[in-house]
Amino acid sequence: MDPEKIMIGISKEIDATLKAMGNAKTPEEKLINSETVKNLCESLGVFLNLVSDMEPYDDDEPIPF
Repeated sequence: MDPEKIMIGISKEIDATLKAMGNAKTPEEKLINSETVKNLCESLGVFLNLVSDMEPYDDDEPIPF
């Protein structure tokens, strides 16, 4: 699978879960949603660390965009 597509999917899931957490009524629902957000953020962090390790940034070079 394409890592970029995975990161976009995880980001969308984080957004959806945060919206659901805002609508949660009980503490149990909020706890479940917060644990889900935590796990998704950790998963996204794995991909971001992988990308940063693969493409080191050099301060002397201009940003290519």
